[in-house]
Amino acid sequence: MSSTPQFSVFVLTASPPGEPADSNGALVKLDGREVALRSVELFMNRPEITQIAVLVSPDAEEEMKRKLGGALGFMGVKLWVGGKKWQEQITAAAAKISPEATNVFLHDASRPVTPYADIDAILEAALGHPAIALAAPVRSPLVELDEGGGARAMHPAAAFMSLLTPQAFSRQRFTDLAAGKAIHASEWKLLKASPLNVRVANAGDASFAKAMMNLLPKAKIKAPNNPFEEAQW
Repeated sequence: MSSTPQFSVFVLTASPPGEPADSNGALVKLDGREVALRSVELFMNRPEITQIAVLVSPDAEEEMKRKLGGALGFMGVKLWVGGKKWQEQITAAAAKISPEATNVFLHDASRPVTPYADIDAILEAALGHPAIALAAPVRSPLVELDEGGGARAMHPAAAFMSLLTPQAFSRQRFTDLAAGKAIHASEWKLLKASPLNVRVANAGDASFAKAMMNLLPKAKIKAPNNPFEEAQW
């Protein structure tokens, strides 16, 4: 295996486990452009990344092609049909991993505000760990609810972190995940990440995400190869 990991990147439009099924904000406009495009651009212009694809549900295929197909094609990003659920889109992606890829990035299309430094941290850690995830500290105590919505127990914030994307896997662990072998919590290598990495589900979230985006440091990257790369932040 090469000493430098090579990544396939799969940007999923399904809602991740634990998020409401209807919370996909991929086509919400954030400062004039779709959230999914901004999420894809996080991975552009990186020599370690050999493949980028966006996975969509069958019933959203035509709309996604109409609104994003031209821009994605210009960037060299594929648009593939998977299922409606997160796991179904993972399974669809696994069948098309680039032959050169040693590792795989999974990213939620609704998370466009990821600092470049956090992605750099995953890239640096990829060789040593089969499953890596960004995680942000929880800032307030958590209240556990019963089935009726009443408070059952209190938990200290220090005992929890919020699991974010992108997440990275070795090729073999991603293949196992696609085959249904779920990630146990103990398998994760957690990298402390920025709390600015917010998720967009609707137009209201987009306003908040824009404010977070403006707080991110500018990425130090080489000159862009196409106009869409100029929009990276």
